[in-house]
Amino acid sequence: MFKITRTNSVPLGVPGQMHSGLPHQEFLEQFCASEGWSGDLSTGLFRLGEKASAIHGLNESECGLLNFVRCYDPTDRNYVLELFEQAATTCSSFCFSTTISLESGHKQPVFCIGESSGLEERYSGTIHGIFFFPRFLVEGAGKMLLRQ
Repeated sequence: MFKITRTNSVPLGVPGQMHSGLPHQEFLEQFCASEGWSGDLSTGLFRLGEKASAIHGLNESECGLLNFVRCYDPTDRNYVLELFEQAATTCSSFCFSTTISLESGHKQPVFCIGESSGLEERYSGTIHGIFFFPRFLVEGAGKMLLRQ
């Protein structure tokens, strides 16, 4: 799934503001790990959290877009890159889901929701969002493995 919309399409809150204290946070944590990320469009550098960096197979939390997208399912990779390119040129909200190929041969599903803002001047602005990593892995042929 790949989706991009204008930031003002669904007024769920103040754009650019992270929401904490979700009423069912512990319920969400039972099913997935989540972690925020951000990117500076003037430098092209993204900052992932510790968990997201590790799951993406990165040694550093700061990297370029291609560094963390390269572990995504090859059939989805170009769509994700296109989505980020669109978000970097027009203030947008977006989401995608794919899988990350792990060294073990299993695949980790990942869901991402994000938005871009501050693009009034060329080569400026920020992009930020959150990754959700379900607490299961996908084996070949669609089998799932539960993780704790």
